[in-house]
Amino acid sequence: QLQLVESGGGLVQPGGSLTLSCAASGFTLGYYGIGWFRQAPGKEREGVSCISSSNSTNYADSVKGRFTISRDNAKNTVTLQMNNMNSADTAVYYCAATRGRLCVLAMRFVYEYWGQGTQVTVSS
Repeated sequence: QLQLVESGGGLVQPGGSLTLSCAASGFTLGYYGIGWFRQAPGKEREGVSCISSSNSTNYADSVKGRFTISRDNAKNTVTLQMNNMNSADTAVYYCAATRGRLCVLAMRFVYEYWGQGTQVTVSS
């Protein structure tokens, strides 16, 4: 079965760091573009960052300079490193995979596979 599983979520204090991992089973992640999305309570799901199959990257303005997306094809994973976190980063984070060649954040419909999400809470 083709699956994506997020891990690494948890509680972190403002200004702290957290690393999320997206692991694939049943398919090779290197052939796909991967996007990270998040959904806070009462808000719509929004794009955070993405990395294409050719390793082009894109970031939402709210996380530029703080978050870094990367892939490790040997481990079949994609990582989202989150630094200098604040309360606005509190959300359920999802990873998703697309066979499209472009790295997109606004067009969620191009992502074919989705994980179940991992909770990230930033609080003092």
